[in-house]
Amino acid sequence: MLQAKGQAVWQQFSERYPQQAEALQVFAPDIIVGFSLSDFIADSCLKDAELLSWLFIDKQLSCAQPDYANYWSQIHEIQDEANLAQHLRRFRRRWMVQLAWRDLTHQQSIAQSLTDVSALADTLINGAYHWLYADMCSKHGMPMGSLGPQPMLIWGMGKLGGQELNFSSDIDLIFAYPEPGETDARRGLEHQIWFQRLAQKLIAALHQITADGQVFRVDMRLRPFGDSGPIVSHFAALEDYYQQQGRDWERYAMLKARIINPDGRYSEQLEQIRRPFVFRRYIDFSAIESLRRMKSMISQEVRRRQLTNNIKLGAGGIREIEFIVQSLQLIRAGRQASLQTRNLLQTLQVMEQEQVLEASDCQALRDCYLYLRRVEHYLQQFNDAQTQTLPDDGLNQQRLCRVCEVADFSALLAQVQGVMAEVSHHFELLIGEEAEGASSCDAEFNDAWLLELSDNEAQALLADKLSQTQIADLWPAWQHFRDYMLHHPIGQRGKETLDKLMPLILQEVVRSDDASSLPRLYTVIKAISRRTAYLELLFENQGALRQLIRLCAASPWITEQIARFPVLLDELLNPQMLYQPTPLQSYASEIRQYFLRIDPDDLELQMETLRQYKLAEQLRIAAADVTGALPVMKVSDHLTYLAEAIIDQAVHLAWQQMTARYGYPAGASDDNLQFAVVGYGKLGGLELGYGSDLDLVFIHGCDGNELTSGEKSIESRQFYLRLAQRIMHIFATKTASGELYEVDLRLRPAGNSGLLVCHMDGFAQYQQQEAWTWEHQALTRSRMIFGSDTLYQQFAKIRHAVLAKPRDIDTLRQEVREMRDKMRSHLSQGDESKFDLKQDRGGIADIEFIVQFLVLAHSHGFPELTRWPDNVRIIEQALQHDLLTSAQASTLNQAYLAYRNRGHHLTLQGAPLLVEDQELMQLRGEVSEIWQQLMN
Repeated sequence: MLQAKGQAVWQQFSERYPQQAEALQVFAPDIIVGFSLSDFIADSCLKDAELLSWLFIDKQLSCAQPDYANYWSQIHEIQDEANLAQHLRRFRRRWMVQLAWRDLTHQQSIAQSLTDVSALADTLINGAYHWLYADMCSKHGMPMGSLGPQPMLIWGMGKLGGQELNFSSDIDLIFAYPEPGETDARRGLEHQIWFQRLAQKLIAALHQITADGQVFRVDMRLRPFGDSGPIVSHFAALEDYYQQQGRDWERYAMLKARIINPDGRYSEQLEQIRRPFVFRRYIDFSAIESLRRMKSMISQEVRRRQLTNNIKLGAGGIREIEFIVQSLQLIRAGRQASLQTRNLLQTLQVMEQEQVLEASDCQALRDCYLYLRRVEHYLQQFNDAQTQTLPDDGLNQQRLCRVCEVADFSALLAQVQGVMAEVSHHFELLIGEEAEGASSCDAEFNDAWLLELSDNEAQALLADKLSQTQIADLWPAWQHFRDYMLHHPIGQRGKETLDKLMPLILQEVVRSDDASSLPRLYTVIKAISRRTAYLELLFENQGALRQLIRLCAASPWITEQIARFPVLLDELLNPQMLYQPTPLQSYASEIRQYFLRIDPDDLELQMETLRQYKLAEQLRIAAADVTGALPVMKVSDHLTYLAEAIIDQAVHLAWQQMTARYGYPAGASDDNLQFAVVGYGKLGGLELGYGSDLDLVFIHGCDGNELTSGEKSIESRQFYLRLAQRIMHIFATKTASGELYEVDLRLRPAGNSGLLVCHMDGFAQYQQQEAWTWEHQALTRSRMIFGSDTLYQQFAKIRHAVLAKPRDIDTLRQEVREMRDKMRSHLSQGDESKFDLKQDRGGIADIEFIVQFLVLAHSHGFPELTRWPDNVRIIEQALQHDLLTSAQASTLNQAYLAYRNRGHHLTLQGAPLLVEDQELMQLRGEVSEIWQQLMN
């Protein structure tokens, strides 16, 4: 059938154009194939006598990725609008025949075909626009604005915006111009009228059917107010509309909006209107429900129109793949700028890289999408018809089997159905027909939230779910919270979501068999109640809800963190990542990757990102801690390495800002800042806990005081002082996510009366000549955590020299003991029944002071004692040099780790560092005895 069809058309062409046919005879077998596969190809060649010669003799058929814009620019003889329309249609027909021929004979991939159709559409729209714009200016003057001549910017929507246009597709457009006013002609036109006429002419040039056919069907219904709205709007009107009246489906539509005729002066203004409307700065699960409603409406329409075998709108069709990808974009792209892409294949690639979807899922969706789009293109290329329905006539079925390389139509149908079943599976997992929680929550829990029940009615309702004691414990607080939320204004959408979420929470708490988490959950729900997106997140994703319940049950501290910073709820979406903290050596590289996506000039966003990164990583560390996945030493290691990575990033942010303003100090560069940060205390000893502050000292190594290299130069020492101030600003400023860390600089030379940053030589002189014994004690727990190798070596040399100075041991012992007594009297919160883990006798501070005494007393004879800043390894060194007995070292280590472990857990429980004395009495007594042996 196909061969006969092709030969019949070739015969017809030969009779109509004998000279051309004779010249093309050598290509006849290939031409017959093209004619057999597409009526559009055949009809176009019969209308245009030169088309086949252009394709085969001029070798345009072998032209891959044509530069359409260049070819269009070679057309110079357009006289009027009618002539423009003719050129547009003939240009479109020739290149679409070329593209269809290459597709149907497998000369290019479907991905390339989608790109080519979109590029051709861009060229034709731009070609028509620019000619008509110039023509309007010559007749009615030019529309001028604050930045010069005003364009009419054209948003290409849908597949055109995503550069993945169908072969035979409508094009959805929205027109906009920058500012109201009048043209510069003697009898000027209002801009609204001028641009309206231009828009109408452009639509007619593309949409109108003439003897040469049509360029594109133009659909303008996506513009503000749809068919009833103005055909073109100025920027301010667009912004007002999207801010005040933009609907969820318009967010979905605007996701792919692309300016087809970008103008460097005005395009960014228009993009600034679109971006905040489409992308929310938080994870936005409301998108799923909106897309679900849209999908339901489409499904109803499919059923109403009895659309069967529709590879676009049917279950598992192209639309469902688009819904999967675009819903994940709407949910996440406000937080992950890398997902703010328009092209579906590109977006899937980013989702795989960012681990939004599993690599296998991305590959499956990619394969299904390309297969269905290829079938769709073939269907449309048979007769340049806008169809996505598998054919029911024998000729087109045979054509489709031929180009899909399948034996018969039944095999093809099975292949298509298999692909669509795969898509349906992925679609149901993400979106489904209704929320997973709606049908899975028992009626009793719904009634417990929605109905006003007396205590007796609650007992009767929940008798099968809870014991009488549990009901008595839970019900009063549940009622109180319910009454509170009834009178708490959260909006209609929030109330609807809360009414679905709270029964689900009660059910999950009952299943978890830990009702103690409920009061803590109330705290979180109150905190997020006016941010409906977070309520929807918990309802839509029951896995995230279960993780929240688990963490709230485990730790009041985690509960408080999530309530204060609801952005942490986003971390609950991936349980595998939640309980696996970042590898220690990866914090620095990971945070740098975060900042590659951020505008280097947006300091506010940079500071907020630092805080959100810290909060998210601390949550993951705490989650691993409370579940026993991390031992105490590893918890401190993770918290310390996290702090170091953040300090590193903060210093570089401050450095970039300072050098951009003042230039570089003498001898400094981006690779050698001549600046160091020294960590003391818990940070220096790699022993940070949750909520620990940072004891820091800033040092610079700039020897001269020359002016910096910038136009606005300052003295180098002044530069480093301002750099330190800028770093402190980055740490201390309270943003939406709080302050970064509380930083204590009192251990710097001369304390609060000293400069924020000192030269390395000044630091050495102070430590050698002026520092008190307690400052040398602090130096034992110090290390450089940021700085060049040269500064590191200098600091290490100074530190060793100071710690290893010969000292009178009795005098040293007395000074250390007096300082310890002073601290205990001022800071201890213990009493006869409670043991202060840190400050009471036999506690953490006693162990730390013993270790510091050993370093200061014996480093002169045993230099290895200055090597490490952490207590555990110093105790090991002291044992090796017989400064401690094996029993003493074992006791100090055991007690120190036990105290720190208990301290971590008390912090997570939101409790002070006080324990019942009996719990650790033996260890406390043994540490006190060692203190007596060594310090008295």
